[in-house]
Amino acid sequence: MENLTSNIVLRTEDLKIGFEKKHLQTVIASGINIDVKEGELVAVIGVNGVGKSTFLRTISGVQPALAGKVFINAEDRNNIPPARLAALISLVLTEQPLSKNLGVAELAALGRQPYTNWLGTLSEEDRKKVKHALNLVKIDHILHKKCYELSDGQFQKVLIARALAQDTSIMILDEPTSHLDMYHKAQVLKLLKELSVTTKKAIIFATHEINLALQLCDRIILMKPDGVIEGSPSELIEKRAFESIFPSDLIFFDPSTQSFRIKT
Repeated sequence: MENLTSNIVLRTEDLKIGFEKKHLQTVIASGINIDVKEGELVAVIGVNGVGKSTFLRTISGVQPALAGKVFINAEDRNNIPPARLAALISLVLTEQPLSKNLGVAELAALGRQPYTNWLGTLSEEDRKKVKHALNLVKIDHILHKKCYELSDGQFQKVLIARALAQDTSIMILDEPTSHLDMYHKAQVLKLLKELSVTTKKAIIFATHEINLALQLCDRIILMKPDGVIEGSPSELIEKRAFESIFPSDLIFFDPSTQSFRIKT
């Protein structure tokens, strides 16, 4: 899918990711050079343990890079104070310590924390942003509920609304469709695609739903043990990049259907 915008909102330069303890480095991936543009939907894919979550935590600033740089709107992320970074990047992580005793609108309103006073008082502008976010994810009909009353799919939409209410140019989500059935996986990813188009936000998410990502995403960041490559689905298919992700004894990538299939 071709993106008509050319504004790069996130860029990495020779990024090395992993963990450091007592000056000993465990390198997960290195030499990562990617560009993400305004309004793009970008999937980060790869086998379990390849480093997708580590990559997302690193580009968002949750954990430090081992080497290299991350640029947000052409500015070195290391030079951006945390308060301003929270107005540039919103996060939806898999295991966030959030109380499900909150109401739907209350949880979505937490996205306004970077802009409120120390008491967390919402202004009229904050309330408008929250209402707009809830409208975008189409959950007006469950606003009266507490979050513990929601299905996994509904709760995921509330988390997305919270990220939207934060009003950032970049949204980062780690496995937003985990624990969902096939229909609701497709529903959430289609929602992300619609949001990238309507809001012009760059949306980057890690996923195991490769077949859905190939249908919906503008670009793919493919993480493999021997390196990280990125491109549009058609570019990566042309390079035969998907053919060596998994062992070939059970599944294979079929270029004619642009999907993974089981050997029978």
